[in-house]
Amino acid sequence: MTAGAEGEAGILHPFTEAPAEAAAIEVAESVLWFRLPLPMALDHVNVYALKDADGWTVIDTGLLSKRGTALWQALLDGPLAGAPVRRVLVTHHHPDHIGMAGWFHAQGAQLLIPRTAWLYARMLTLDVQPLPPPETVAFWRGAGMPADMLADRSQSRPFNFADIVAPMPLGFTRIAEGDILTLGNRRWQVRMGDGHAPEHATLWSLDDNLILGGDQFLPGISPNIGVYPTEPDADPLDDWLRTTRAFRPLALDSHLVLPGHKLPFTGLPLRLRQMEENHTAALPRLLDHLSEPRTAADCFPILFRRPIGPAEFPLAMAESVAHLNHLLHRGQVSRTLSEDGAWLWTRSD
Repeated sequence: MTAGAEGEAGILHPFTEAPAEAAAIEVAESVLWFRLPLPMALDHVNVYALKDADGWTVIDTGLLSKRGTALWQALLDGPLAGAPVRRVLVTHHHPDHIGMAGWFHAQGAQLLIPRTAWLYARMLTLDVQPLPPPETVAFWRGAGMPADMLADRSQSRPFNFADIVAPMPLGFTRIAEGDILTLGNRRWQVRMGDGHAPEHATLWSLDDNLILGGDQFLPGISPNIGVYPTEPDADPLDDWLRTTRAFRPLALDSHLVLPGHKLPFTGLPLRLRQMEENHTAALPRLLDHLSEPRTAADCFPILFRRPIGPAEFPLAMAESVAHLNHLLHRGQVSRTLSEDGAWLWTRSD
């Protein structure tokens, strides 16, 4: 085992291959791992099924699509052996995790979900827009979106949550910090994360070393920490750093983390430190870059160190604003609005 800093064990992957399409890998007794496709650079999401006496509990769901529905039907008929899905537990409100929760609920499954995740998802599925609203256009302009891209996106139908997320049910069962759930012949304690998504549920087994981590604990990649027009002055990076630090005393090298993307892994203490340092190390570079006024888009090379194409631009913009807002909340930068409506950020002396 590779040694990490401060005596931490290295990050290891007990399962080196992901399950094939419509197939399952048993990662622990009564726990199946599936992988569903996503139409983006991060081309998959992991979902899990926990076997109970009365059927199955599904953890996260993938996007709503014809292909996704067909794959779930194949999983229900195959690895799940025709037994009913009694419960679907959603870790957070992002479409790749909640997309088919309403589909399962319509077939009789109980929906377990954090209250904030349900509120966001239900609001977003009901908010269908033919064109971006003025607040969104102003946010894009304020972040320094190039004029040609801004003009095109302003006159194009935006992404609508309802395009890939089934209608959310009116009722749900709330899961909250500290709850103890019995699923898959185990007791799980709910511990909430924040930053990537508000009130993100993680489940820690009290009977063995398993953690269902969603997007709060990912190996090898950093979850997006973004600011959006719904809360343009938010500081989700502070939420992320505070939550990550709070998890560190609880994490053990022996924990097997079942993440929302990539491969299951051990070595969570080291991974938590890496996830924190990924952002804290970027902040001094960003401050140096702001010796001259910059837009959020001007900060992409410093934060990402790779080209950002049109498809990646919205997430990169959201993450850039998150880092700038964090510095603003700490009093380390100031901002002024340019004549063309873009915020110019400058290091405070």
